[in-house]
Amino acid sequence: MEKESLVLQESLENTFASNVFSDAVTRTRLPKNIYKMLRKTVDEGLPLDPAVADIVANTMKDWAIEKGATHFTHWFQPMTGITAEKHDSFISPTADGRIIMEFSGKELIKGEPDASSFPSGGLRSTFEARGYTAWDCTSPAFIKDNTLCIPTAFCSYTGEALDKKTPLLRSMQALSKEAVRILKLLGNTKAARVTTTVGPEQEYFVIDKKLYEKRLDLILTGRTLFGAKPPKGQELEDHYFGNLKERIAKFMAEVDQELWKLGVLAKTKHNEVAPAQHELAPIYTTANIATDHNQLVMETMKRVAGHYGLVCLLHEKPFAGVNGSGKHNNWSMSTNDGQNLLEPGKTPHDNEQFLLFLAAVIQAVDEYADVLRVSTANPGNDHRLGANEAPPAIISIFLGEQLTDILEQIENGGAKSSKVGDELKLGVTTLPALPKDSTDRNRTSPFAFTGNKFEFRMVGSSASIAEPNTALNTIVAEILSRIASRLEKGKDIDTEAQNIVTEIVKKHKRIIYNGNNYTEDWVKEAEKRGLPNIKSTVAAIPSLISEKAVKVYEKHGVLSKAEMHSRYEIFLEGYIKTINIEVLTMLDMAKRQILPAALEYTGKVAATLSSLKTVAAKSNTADKLLAELTSTIDSFGKNIEALEAASVGNGHSIDIFKHAEYYRDVVFTTMGKLRVDGDKLETMIDANIWPLPTYADLLFRV
Repeated sequence: MEKESLVLQESLENTFASNVFSDAVTRTRLPKNIYKMLRKTVDEGLPLDPAVADIVANTMKDWAIEKGATHFTHWFQPMTGITAEKHDSFISPTADGRIIMEFSGKELIKGEPDASSFPSGGLRSTFEARGYTAWDCTSPAFIKDNTLCIPTAFCSYTGEALDKKTPLLRSMQALSKEAVRILKLLGNTKAARVTTTVGPEQEYFVIDKKLYEKRLDLILTGRTLFGAKPPKGQELEDHYFGNLKERIAKFMAEVDQELWKLGVLAKTKHNEVAPAQHELAPIYTTANIATDHNQLVMETMKRVAGHYGLVCLLHEKPFAGVNGSGKHNNWSMSTNDGQNLLEPGKTPHDNEQFLLFLAAVIQAVDEYADVLRVSTANPGNDHRLGANEAPPAIISIFLGEQLTDILEQIENGGAKSSKVGDELKLGVTTLPALPKDSTDRNRTSPFAFTGNKFEFRMVGSSASIAEPNTALNTIVAEILSRIASRLEKGKDIDTEAQNIVTEIVKKHKRIIYNGNNYTEDWVKEAEKRGLPNIKSTVAAIPSLISEKAVKVYEKHGVLSKAEMHSRYEIFLEGYIKTINIEVLTMLDMAKRQILPAALEYTGKVAATLSSLKTVAAKSNTADKLLAELTSTIDSFGKNIEALEAASVGNGHSIDIFKHAEYYRDVVFTTMGKLRVDGDKLETMIDANIWPLPTYADLLFRV
C-alpha cells in the first residue's frame, strides 16, 4: 500500500502544472541571468527588457512544441466577460519551400486582434479595427488544446483598456504602492511589494444534456424562463454536502485532473444546497492569477461536462424557487516577505499593523459601497441578491465577536484585551476537544471577515472576478494613501496610527453588522444608518460615472474617465441586450411550444366532456378544468401580446439609461406575468403533452 501511495503521490506531483510554463520550468530552461531578470519583472514590477523577451519566447516555443503544441494565442479577457483567443501557428516558410518553427519576442510581447467587434462603449468606432494585446508575464503561459496560451492585456489603438485584466493589474499596482508606504512607516523595510490574494469559490449547476437540449431558454439565456415549482425542492436540505452521484463524481474527478494540469489549485468540491448544484473551491493565489484561473475553471467545467452527457450552468439563477449560484471572493493582502496583512495574530488588540489595514478596509467599504456594489451587478445577479440564498443588496461588514469587541474598546478609549476562543468539549471522552475560532461565520453577510481575509459573497457565478477585485484594490488603495499621508506628517507614528484607527471606527462603524442580513429589521436599520440599498443592476450602473468613482479610479491610474464612461455604456447595453434575448426566447417558447400544447390538451378535454354529455353523464371536474384551461389560455395569449408590445416600446430611446430602466420596469415585469400563466398551464396539462422538461426532470434526473 505504501508503494502504491508513493506512486499516486508522484503521479499527482507530475500532473500538477504539467501544461504550465511555470517558474520551475523557466528556472530550469532559461539562462540564469535571463531568469533573474524575468523574476525581477514579475516580483518587483520592473520593466521587461526586449532582449529577455526574445530568449523567453524561443524557450517557451521549444517547451510548447515538446508538449505537442502547434499554435500559440494571446489569451485575453475582453468586456464580454469571457475569454478570447486568435490562434497562429509556429510555422514560418524557408527559401527552399520548407518550414521552420519560430516564435519571436515581438510575437510574445504584442498581438493584434480585431478590436472593432468587442464591446468598447464608444472608445472605438466600427471602422477602427486595430487593437493590441500585451503579454502579462506575471501570469504564466499554459497549453490548452495543443495551443500555447499566453495571458495578455487588451487595449485599443489609442491605449484605452478594452478588457478586465488591465484595470486589475493597475489596481494591484496602486494598492501595492500605498500599502508599502505604510509598512515602511511602521518599520517594515523588507516588504517591497504587497499583492492582493484571492480564492474564488465557484458555484454551479450540472444537468442532463438531453434534457437541456429540449429547453430553448437554457440554451439561449442560461436560465429557465418557464418552470413550475417541483413537488420537492431543497426544503429537506438533503443535497448539501450529500453523497456525490457516480456520474457527478466522475465529472468532478476529470475537472480536477484537467485543472491541475493547468496549475489551478482546485482543492474542495461538494454538493451545494440546491438539487443539482455544486461548488469548487481553489487555494488562494494572487488576484491576477486567480482571475485567469477562475476563467479556466469555468471553461473547463463546461467542456468536461459534455464528456459525461452533462451541461454545466453558470447563470446566477437558472431555476426559480431554489438557490442560485454565487462566487465567494475571498480577498486579502500579502507582502513579498510572507506576511498576511489581515492576519490578526493571537492578540489583535495590540497588533498595530493589522488594525490599521483592517480600519482601511472598513472605511473603504463604507465610503465606496456603491462602487463595490456595481462591481457585482449583472442581470443574472438581480435574481439572486436579496433572496434567502445570497446577501442582500445592502453592503455591510461582518467582523465577529472578537474584532467588534476590540473596535468598541478602541472607540471607548483604547483596546486592552482580545477575546480568545475556548475549547469545544463534546461530552464524549473518545472525541477530541476542538479549538474554537475567535468568531463565528455569517453566511448572510455580503462582506464577512473570516479569520485572515474578507469573503465578498455578492459576486455572481457567471461573472469575471476581475471587476470586484479591481474595485476592492482601488478603494482600499485610496484609504491607504490617505492613512500614509497622515502618518508621514505625524510627529509620533504610534500615536497617529491609534488616532487614525479610532477616528475610522467612530465614523464608519455604521457599516459593521453582525446580525442576520436577511431580516426586514436589518433593511430598516440599514436605512436608518444611511447605508445604500441598490436593488438592481440598472440602479447600480450610474455609480460607475459618479464624480466620486471617477476621481478615485483616475487618481490611482486604474481607469480614466473615458474608460469608465465606456464601461457605463457597455454594462447598460449588455443589460438591455440580455433582457431582449430573454424576451424573444420567451415569446418563441410561448407561441411555438406552450400555447400549441395547451390548445391540444384543451381540445382533448373538450372532446371528453362532450362525449360524457352525449351519454348523459355529468362531470363538474371536467367542466371546471375546461373553464380554467380556457381562462388561463386567454390570459396567456393576452400576456403574449402585452410582452410583444412592451418589447418594441421605448426601443428607440436616445437615453440608454432610460432605455435600460424601461426594460427593467416594464419589459421584465411583463415577462413575469407571462411566466405566471405559463407555469400554471404546466401544472394543468397532461405530462405526455407538455413540451418541456420540468424542474423535477432537470434537477433530479442527473
